[in-house]
Amino acid sequence: MSAAMTYPGHIKAILVLGLPLVGGHLAQFAIGLVDTVMLGWYGVNELAAVTLASTYFFVLFILGGGFALAVMPMVAAAEASGDEISVRRSTRMGLWLSLAYALLVMPLMIWSRPILQLLGQEPLVAQLAAEYLRVACWGIIPALLVMVLKSYLAALERTQVVLWVTLTAAVTNGVVDYMLIFGNWGAPELGLFGAALASLVTQMISLIAIVAYAAWRLPDHQIFLRLWRPDWEMMGRVFRLGVPIGLTLVSEVGLFAASALMMGWLGTLSLAAHGIVVTVASATFMVHLGLCNVATIRAGNAYGRQDRAHMARGAIAVTGLSLVFAVLTMIVFVLAPVPLLSAFMEADNPYRPEILEIGVMLLAVAALFQLVDGAQAMALGLLRGVQDTKVPMVMAAMSYWLIGIPTSYYLGFVQDMGGVGIWLGLVVGLAFTALFLMVRFWGRTIKQIGVAA
Repeated sequence: MSAAMTYPGHIKAILVLGLPLVGGHLAQFAIGLVDTVMLGWYGVNELAAVTLASTYFFVLFILGGGFALAVMPMVAAAEASGDEISVRRSTRMGLWLSLAYALLVMPLMIWSRPILQLLGQEPLVAQLAAEYLRVACWGIIPALLVMVLKSYLAALERTQVVLWVTLTAAVTNGVVDYMLIFGNWGAPELGLFGAALASLVTQMISLIAIVAYAAWRLPDHQIFLRLWRPDWEMMGRVFRLGVPIGLTLVSEVGLFAASALMMGWLGTLSLAAHGIVVTVASATFMVHLGLCNVATIRAGNAYGRQDRAHMARGAIAVTGLSLVFAVLTMIVFVLAPVPLLSAFMEADNPYRPEILEIGVMLLAVAALFQLVDGAQAMALGLLRGVQDTKVPMVMAAMSYWLIGIPTSYYLGFVQDMGGVGIWLGLVVGLAFTALFLMVRFWGRTIKQIGVAA
């Protein structure tokens, strides 16, 4: 029956499943957004520092997030084929691998200052970023575990709880940020340290909430029963699927991290403007990311049933929705840049005119990559759904690192285009990724699934 679903039927199913995921991603993003906005009000150096520290943290976090994202298609396929045991096994080993990874990379954040200075950042900004990371690093443990459990619940199409848990976390973070950064309600004024502490508290609350839900609402899966017992065969499967996903993600994040480093070479104001524009562009990308997750889940379900026709129609529908949203975003970026950027600075900020001037130009370039960024996200989501991750990893890494980053450097510094040139390099890297991955999915991967459509 699934193969006969019409395109309107696919679109409705995608929206029902995807809107809570989009909302959850936006709420998760709001945690970092609130840090950026409030520290932007607090001071320019603090804003530059949290931009740098958040980028550094996110690179390490998203590499480990590959194990969580591997759980999503594995659980979706197992659920579709009625294999409840594999649902439990893959989720448990996703938790194992995520915890091990978190403990492995924490020292890189605890002792981050010399690394940041080695990367050419200004000494004061590097020092402040390192102070932030010494506290925030502890949050990578609950953050990765939460990501695994969100993937597990989303694959079972329990996306409403993912939304509500994340919304609660975002509200908590905002309240604690306001209290600790500025010293409101009798609390000490902790500035950057307060923002880091608020994020850590938020991540712990999220973990407690999502563990409680999974144990209460899905007791038959017994996810946490004898959790300490290893399952080496399943761990290997999650590892082999998750590492390419993580490396693909970190390749993309590395593209943006490299752009942040290059913007840092242009000065603190350029880095601050970059941080604001990245935040705005990242907010819109949360919609594509939610649709990417839907693509993974629905492709994973079709993969579990070996239903190619259903997969193909669903892929067209989810890519079309991403395209429509990208066009709307481009219009807003071009027509209303100043209101978007102004939200991140106080009106009397002495650096406001310079940051706005840089930011408006960067936002115009950011409008260009909305289409290609959405397209590459949809292709990656579909390929993960059919557990095709190794070749896409190579394609993405080549596009980002051998094309995107060199282009950013060439345009930004050799051609002396500054921040605009750096951002145009991002567009080029994302465009090649989208092209390669879409050809991979439609030209090869989907043809190997089930019977002809």
